[in-house]
Amino acid sequence: MAREPDHLVHENEHYYLRSPSRTQHGRVRRWLLQSQPQSVDGPYQREQAHHTHPWWKVMCLTGVDYFSTLGYQPGIAAVAAGVLSPFATIILVFLTLFGALPIYNRIAERSPHGEGSISMLERLLTWWKGKLFVLCLLGFVATDFIITITLSAADASAHVLENPFTPAALDGQRIGITLVLVLLLCAVFLKGFKEAIGIAVVLVVVYLVLNLIVIGVALEHMLQRPELIVDWKDNLFAERGNIAVMIGVSLLLFPKLALGLSGFETGVAVMPLVRGDANDTEEQPVRRIRNTRTLLRSAALLMSGYLIASSVVTTVLIPHEQFEEGGEANGRALAFLAHAYLGDGFGTLYDISTICILWFAGASAMAGLLNIVPRYLPRYGMAPEWARAARPLVLMFTLIAVAVTLWFRADVDAQGGAYATGVLVLMSSAAVAVTLAMRREGRRRAAAAFALITIVFVYTTAVNIVERPDGIRIASFFIVAIIVGSLISRVFRSTELRVSEVVLDSTAERMLVEAAASGTLRIIANHPDDRDAREYLLKLREQREDHHIPHGSPVVFLEVDIGDASEFAPILDVRGTEIDDYRVFAARAASVPNAIAAFALYARDRAGVIPHVYFGWAEGNPMRYLARFILFGEGDIAPLTHEILRKAEPDRERRPAIHVG
Repeated sequence: MAREPDHLVHENEHYYLRSPSRTQHGRVRRWLLQSQPQSVDGPYQREQAHHTHPWWKVMCLTGVDYFSTLGYQPGIAAVAAGVLSPFATIILVFLTLFGALPIYNRIAERSPHGEGSISMLERLLTWWKGKLFVLCLLGFVATDFIITITLSAADASAHVLENPFTPAALDGQRIGITLVLVLLLCAVFLKGFKEAIGIAVVLVVVYLVLNLIVIGVALEHMLQRPELIVDWKDNLFAERGNIAVMIGVSLLLFPKLALGLSGFETGVAVMPLVRGDANDTEEQPVRRIRNTRTLLRSAALLMSGYLIASSVVTTVLIPHEQFEEGGEANGRALAFLAHAYLGDGFGTLYDISTICILWFAGASAMAGLLNIVPRYLPRYGMAPEWARAARPLVLMFTLIAVAVTLWFRADVDAQGGAYATGVLVLMSSAAVAVTLAMRREGRRRAAAAFALITIVFVYTTAVNIVERPDGIRIASFFIVAIIVGSLISRVFRSTELRVSEVVLDSTAERMLVEAAASGTLRIIANHPDDRDAREYLLKLREQREDHHIPHGSPVVFLEVDIGDASEFAPILDVRGTEIDDYRVFAARAASVPNAIAAFALYARDRAGVIPHVYFGWAEGNPMRYLARFILFGEGDIAPLTHEILRKAEPDRERRPAIHVG
């Protein structure tokens, strides 16, 4: 029986080249890479299969981040706006419903596979500048999501230590408790997405019910003491004068409350988890898009109601000094009311629920990272192949989260600037992406409306950066780390095969079979210049003399044009042309050596003979050639082609032969 080719796959009368299979050794390695694709069939970056769930369950996964802000948002609003807190919160809700929600509805429609706003902006830029731009945005994604994990865990540990029933032995153990919570989150995701969503549903339902009880009881107390409402109203007008001034000041205070907008980017990042219906296709998952929009709208409406109600009751019922640093309501306004009006027993139950949802708020961030990172870095060749698998990424993100926790000593306030910066930069970039998309589609009114929203978010981002510059410094660290690590990975992976698929037209297929009919396939690598008969005649004479190719032995020419050299593994399209008596394979690829190696392997498996590929010597500085290979896909082609073939085909007897003269 003939041996099955190592690289060639035949499917539906079409041949294509697949990446060499990876051998996995050891039980631990198999477990870690369980979710990693074992071969790339067709397009290099095909969406990984996920277990899908009803939209409301996925809403709970993203909602553990979004809804958990109830644990601290009323206190932040009270400190920032004082008696104006309800008005400032209404402005926040208005921008949520009429700013952020429409933006992310559009993004869900245009990136239904979880790419988010990054993919929309990626299409605007080409070549290396597009890749570097995406890496910068991924730096802000990492800032947002990693800090979400660490800040939420740190806030949960603060609630643990502030509960009156907490054992004295835990005093001063904030860092240790935070690290335990981060490691527990890691354990959940090592188990799988399904378990994470199940936990999220329980936590969100319980937390929202408990908050509804606390707010309801607080409203009842507030209505029983109308003098408190009168005092709040008198203080409000005494400080701000009239409604117009209140609205204006609330707009100026919006940047301080912007953390209440978190959750939208995660909502679109986890779209692959949202169940559609049987009529959905990968190209047009209509039902998934509709369900995701329902998810975003439902979360925004729920959160808006809770934010306004919680802001009113906490502002009216809690003395302002309790919100200040050291006060009992600092960072835990609703918990303060739960203990005050429902007793320490119910208050402790509320604290436990808050601790759990704050701890698990990192789950939505982890889910977002696990969906976004494999879509970009491996496709760019800027991460190892194991970055396509979930479990190694979970371990890597957990190690980073542990390092961040130790660096900031689990201090919530110290991480607040970085968190806000990540959230606001992503929302601003999303607004820019949607505005540009509307302009390209000729929808001027929509573009103008989204441009106005963009201005608001850009202003908010700028104010936040000026007031809390530590956030942009932390984000810059993530950006530099991602860019440096990605470029190093790209260099180390540059000698992989780097072709997802080899496609020959009918003429090229015929020429290949006929050229190999003599039992020997000789391929001359030629730099495309004039592409006339004289060029091929001179090249053939030179190669016959240098390599002693027998006269009369058939040869073919292979020419590779460089397309976008920043692409890592595009499809290799090969066209067959005949110029006088010379047969030429014309290909277009991101890298010349990788394309030649891929074509040689394809030709071997398709025609059943070992190809011989002929090159001329290149003269020049080796380091200069190396840089040209990495950046522009050229370089010293012959030795690079040999190295790529050596890695792709370990068996020397089956490896295409390289001749340099």
